[in-house]
Amino acid sequence: MIQHFNLPSGENMAYRYLPGEGPVVLFLPGYMSDMRGGKAQAVMAWAEARGRACLLLDYTGCGQSEGVFAEKSLPLWRDEVIALLGGLGIERVVLCGSSMGGWLMLLLAEALGARVAALVCLAPAPDFTDWGYDAAQKALLARGETLLQDNPYGPEPTPTYAKFWKAGQQSLLLARGVAFDGPVRLIHGQADPDVPWEVSLRLAAALRSADVQVLLIKDGDHRLSRPGDIALLLRTLGELPEQA
Repeated sequence: MIQHFNLPSGENMAYRYLPGEGPVVLFLPGYMSDMRGGKAQAVMAWAEARGRACLLLDYTGCGQSEGVFAEKSLPLWRDEVIALLGGLGIERVVLCGSSMGGWLMLLLAEALGARVAALVCLAPAPDFTDWGYDAAQKALLARGETLLQDNPYGPEPTPTYAKFWKAGQQSLLLARGVAFDGPVRLIHGQADPDVPWEVSLRLAAALRSADVQVLLIKDGDHRLSRPGDIALLLRTLGELPEQA
């Protein structure tokens, strides 16, 4: 059942919470995605079948949450997710991110510290506001304009808003390192046209943790939503160390 949490901003965030055992598996969707996606639903079904606790959510400005997407940013979503966890009384989580959700996952891991038991991510895209745009596109965004790009996944162009881009540039992680010490599992397709698989290798090097594994799928695309891809994600969640 979809519920709504009233944030300090006054906006309502849509979420679905399944109580259960162990740290709560929190799924973080990608850019302009929401909890109705196949990977999020698969994670919830996996948790339900095993009596595990799970939390799905829509970022404000997305899905069934309130808000205007053009006004949102990664740091804002980080703070809103932390507020939701506090409102639900959730103390410990396994963060499971997809694409942009992997960048948000890292920001949350640093903010929550020991409350995060483990990280699992599909096609993590940290710092994509930096490496994902050319000089002309960055100049346009720096002027406060909106960048529209062809969308291979739908009929409407994909917008990047200046506020989101600027906040992303202030939240870069790969060069400075990521202060997280727990288990990390990164899954990336080597046929990903959107996020180069080498980004996962850079992230593995940037993480402070010594328990980092990178799983490469030779013919995997960006979405990694085929049955075999999702099966690997769920198997990876199930094989985390017991303390996670």
